[in-house]
Amino acid sequence: MDITFKNVDYIYQENSPFAHKAIENLSFHIPSGSFVAVIGHTGSGKSTLIQHLNGLIRPSNGEVHIGDFRLTNDDKPKNMKELRSRVGVVFQYPEHQLFEETVAKDIAFGPENFGVYKRDIEKRIKEIIPAVGLSEELLERSPFELSGGQMRRVAIAGVLAIKPEILVLDEPTAGLDPRGQKEIMEMFYDLHQKENLTTVLVTHSMEDAVKYADHVIILNKGTKYMEGKPEEVLTQQEALNKVQLDVPEMIEFLYAFEKRFGLPIPFKRQSVKQLADEIQHAMKEAGSHE
Repeated sequence: MDITFKNVDYIYQENSPFAHKAIENLSFHIPSGSFVAVIGHTGSGKSTLIQHLNGLIRPSNGEVHIGDFRLTNDDKPKNMKELRSRVGVVFQYPEHQLFEETVAKDIAFGPENFGVYKRDIEKRIKEIIPAVGLSEELLERSPFELSGGQMRRVAIAGVLAIKPEILVLDEPTAGLDPRGQKEIMEMFYDLHQKENLTTVLVTHSMEDAVKYADHVIILNKGTKYMEGKPEEVLTQQEALNKVQLDVPEMIEFLYAFEKRFGLPIPFKRQSVKQLADEIQHAMKEAGSHE
């Protein structure tokens, strides 16, 4: 499913003394199957944007299109339940939303609410458990007996069990150690590719944005500040610094390398090994011309 925002405003507590415009004149298009990173500091409008994606809120002005669903201030789809069954949202600390007696029941809760047959739910659970890196032996255990990382995977499995076409990730690695962060992001990226999902990653991590996303949207004070491919947007150090964002570490290293040795190496989203090979080649070339 594709996503389109057309001149969207959103005002909290509209027509009151406490009115606050969280999003202003926001327009963008996310093609189906894309992996998009939305970046911005607190107050930039990221959370408000997310809430539009499954109809939790509707725009004060403008239009939001999620596939064939159209959301406006004065009109909402009659089949909101269907929209929400096609957009899965993984919020920060999703393990805080676990509540059932067993892992299996917690994973089944979402699809049961959307009317999926029991036999189909059981099939989905068997498919999802290995995909999120869990063992079937855990299904009859209480989720509260599991480790923090396992609990998060159970909560993620519950979102995936509804078989969403759009997956929204709101700071999905918050609170995890570096190894856990990498494992979770690799899992999401693998699912994105295998299921051909449209994935929207809301993150503070420039490293995750440059590694996984094929498109980046930078928000600032409720407006779209920059947009484009990661290698185009996330290399603009001065522009990012103006909104209190830093370039990814790899790009920062390339700038420092050029400043130290006078050898520019364009960032093309190379792997660490590819980058090391390019640096070695550049140093050899420079040495041969001395």
